[in-house]
Amino acid sequence: MDISPSLKKKLLIAAAVVGVALLAWWAWQTLSDNGPGDGFVSGNGRIEATEIDVATKLPGRIEDILVREGDFVAAGTPLVTMQLDSLRAQRDEVVAALRQAENNVAAAEAQVALRESDAVAAQALVGQRESELDAAQRRRARSETLSSEGAASIQELDDDRAAVRGAQAALAATRAQANAALAAVNAAKAQLVGARSAVEAATATVARIEADIRDSELKSPRDGRVQFRVAQPGEVLGAGGRVLNVIDLSDVYMTFFLPSEFAGRVALGNEVRIVLDAAPELPIPAKVSFVSSVAQFTPKTVETASERQKLMFRIRAQIPPELLREHLEQVKTGLPGVAWVKLDPQAPWPAALTTRLAE
Repeated sequence: MDISPSLKKKLLIAAAVVGVALLAWWAWQTLSDNGPGDGFVSGNGRIEATEIDVATKLPGRIEDILVREGDFVAAGTPLVTMQLDSLRAQRDEVVAALRQAENNVAAAEAQVALRESDAVAAQALVGQRESELDAAQRRRARSETLSSEGAASIQELDDDRAAVRGAQAALAATRAQANAALAAVNAAKAQLVGARSAVEAATATVARIEADIRDSELKSPRDGRVQFRVAQPGEVLGAGGRVLNVIDLSDVYMTFFLPSEFAGRVALGNEVRIVLDAAPELPIPAKVSFVSSVAQFTPKTVETASERQKLMFRIRAQIPPELLREHLEQVKTGLPGVAWVKLDPQAPWPAALTTRLAE
């Protein structure tokens, strides 16, 4: 069937109009800014959380692991127990040494009391010898007077003088014994100090071993979720050997990067909306908690505006802990998404980024 020239012209015009419309739609879809406006900027990132490695303090064998991957745990919850046979034997040995040291202290205290009694007796004997010397000196003085007057014999005078010399020697010997007794007291006191120090050392060793026994029960340092096991019951680990990995679900954030022209306008506390690929209809409220003070990567030479765009700064958006506690079951790390930062405090959030979650 032949088509008239006028109809052909109309069809060509209609095709041209449709082509222009399609081209305009494609250009609008490709070139238009789908973002919320100039007061906002975005960066890609993944949900992250603080990770804690639960590790052994001392080398040993794992006796049991009390939790499974995915379990929620509270701070202080026992997670892993280590075999304690060796530590318990060490504790028993040191406890026995402690008892022996305490007995040594009691013996040393008794020895000090005995030496002090000997010293008191020696001092009393010194007093007695001093009195005997004084009496002998008085007799000698009387004998010397009587002898000069002819009322006493020379023999009596010599005897009294010999008695004085004997009393002096006895006094010197007694004083030496008293000094020796005092030295024995000091030696006994030194032994007592040593015995008490041995008790303190044994007590400290018992406390250290008790601490090692407590540390052999590995507990969760924070509230969180067990992410994965690194070791299994029966394995022997060295000091610092990892057993479990726990993530702190109250410290969840997204790290992303922004060019320098935007990073310079970002401040701590700026509002953020995190849009996850897995749930784009549910923006998550957050706030800027960290802005790097240095660029993460820089070109070798920075001369043009396009090269300066390569200066990227690391930024962290923190999700409120109270919000996380309400949705612990839904918190998952590693999810990709976009973080939208509000640069203009006066700019309202667009409908697409309005959150239904409490901030």
